[in-house]
Order: sequence, then structure tokens, then C-alpha cells
Amino acid sequence: MKFDLTLSERKHMRIAYGKALVELGKEHPNMVVLDADLSESTMTCMFAKEFPERFFNVGCAEQNLMGMSAGFALEGKTVFTSAFAMFGCGRAWEQIRNTIAYDRLNVKIVLTHAGLTVGKDGSSHQIIEDLSLMRVIPGMHVMVPADALEAEYLVKSSIKYHGPVYIRLSREKTPVIFKDYDFDLHKPITIIDGDDVTLAACGVMVSEAIKAAQELEKQKIRAKVINVNTIKPIHKESIIQSAKETGAIVTAEEHSIYGGLGSAVAEVLVENYPVPMKRIGVVDRFGKSGEPYDLMAEYNITAKDIVEAAKEVIKRKK
Repeated sequence: MKFDLTLSERKHMRIAYGKALVELGKEHPNMVVLDADLSESTMTCMFAKEFPERFFNVGCAEQNLMGMSAGFALEGKTVFTSAFAMFGCGRAWEQIRNTIAYDRLNVKIVLTHAGLTVGKDGSSHQIIEDLSLMRVIPGMHVMVPADALEAEYLVKSSIKYHGPVYIRLSREKTPVIFKDYDFDLHKPITIIDGDDVTLAACGVMVSEAIKAAQELEKQKIRAKVINVNTIKPIHKESIIQSAKETGAIVTAEEHSIYGGLGSAVAEVLVENYPVPMKRIGVVDRFGKSGEPYDLMAEYNITAKDIVEAAKEVIKRKK
């Protein structure tokens, strides 16, 4: 696997998702796609244009969106369903739990515009609780791609698994990290190797972890960067191995520190191999309106914050 560590090019995960849907639609005639009147934003419009008879816009009714998705799945269809993450997860959580996950229906829930980087739409749209909401549901797979190519791969791979899947996508263009892609599904990907500290990140924070590792290298600190694209089921063996190799871990996510990646990693470590650890994420606050990367700085989820956390946990392991 090859990486672009310059992070100079940016692409939309959402567009990669739309293209992946079209490709899957050609291969799987039994597949349907649903949306809650946001198809121009989620990019399910690309599938709608190609397969209008298999696309269903339910309007601004996310609870109904999930109920209809369950109905199609019960009739044997493979379902991809999309909306903004705030409303798909938040407003329709009960329907996801009781009508999709309880019966382990074959519904792939791909929600966009997650996290603080939704930007000027503000706190009402900036969901920072979705990973915890979805991770707690029994049988739900939870995935967060780091760039557009990984988003495409996760979407295409999800169709091979029969059961509910949640894939979280960003609104903004994100740095291109992968030049090509081939990996063992669910297993964290080592992007940079190191033995002083592990930086475990997901989503848009993977590029920030790469920047942090590059800055730490200038200070003679060798940081290992792993992309934890699957929050549930988390690959325990890889987390434990990284802890053994480096002796300290920093997690980084564009999400609350409660219930997401940091919590998942902490649960693994406390039961198996405790090491000094620090969680980088939103600390008990709602979002606010602003430019995406200004918000990341205000909420202390940048490469600079990861660097400071890495130095802290390294000191604690001595």
C-alpha cells in the first residue's frame, strides 16, 4: 500500500461515495438507495440519475427513511440509505435500533456532514455523538474513512457483509492519503512506523496525526500513526500490539471524547495492556458556527494538539 504524506491534494468523500454507488448498482440489480431530500449533498443523486427506478427520496423524514429502509431489506433488497449524520443518527436512532439493527437487516447507513467540519451550519448540524450512538447498538458495524479512496473502498466492501453498517462521511474535501488501497477489513492501517508513541486516529484526524508525526520527527520523536477506520468491531490485537511496541497512545477523532474512538481504544487497553493514554476530541461541548479548520483549532483537535498530547504521554511512561 502506498501513501501520499504530502497531504497536498484534497477530494470529497461524498463524491467517492456517489461513484461507488453507481458502480455497485451496475453489479447488484437487487440494490436500492434511499435519501431524505439531500441527494445533491450526499451525492446519492449520482445513483438516482443512473437508476431512477431504484432510488427513493422520502423527503425530510429521517425516521421514515430508516423505516422504509428496513422494509426494503425485509423484502430481500440490499439497501444503502443516506442523510446528514445529525438527523440520520440523532432523529432516527430508535428506528435504526428497533427496525434495522434488532433484526440485523441488510442496511448500509452512510451519513454525511458529520463532525465540527460541517462548519457554518453550526451546532444544530454538527453531530459529535454519532459514533457513540451507533457503536452502542448491538451488531452494528461502525466505519470512518480517512479519505475519498478509503470511503469508496469501505462502501464497496460493506456490501459483502450481510447486516447493518454505519459509515461516517465528512462534508469538506479531505487530504488524499492513499495512492492505492488494499487492506484487511477492520484491521488498523499503519501509515507511519515508530516506537516512541502511537497516534491512533480516524476520519479527518488521520491527516492531522500524520502532520503531528512529521513535526514530532523533527523533535527526534518517532511516532507510529495508525488509521483506525473501523471503530466497531475494533481490532483488539492491533491496538494491543501498538501499545506493546510504543508504550503510549494518543487517540484523535472529530467527535466527542466520550463513546467514540478514544473510548473504544481505552476499553481495549484497560482490560488487556494499560499504557499512558490521551484522548484528542471534543471535550463536553456543543459545536458552533465557523470555518471548519478554525473550529478544529478552537476545539483543540489539530496536529499541534496531538503533538502536545504525544509529549505528555511519553513523559508519563518514563
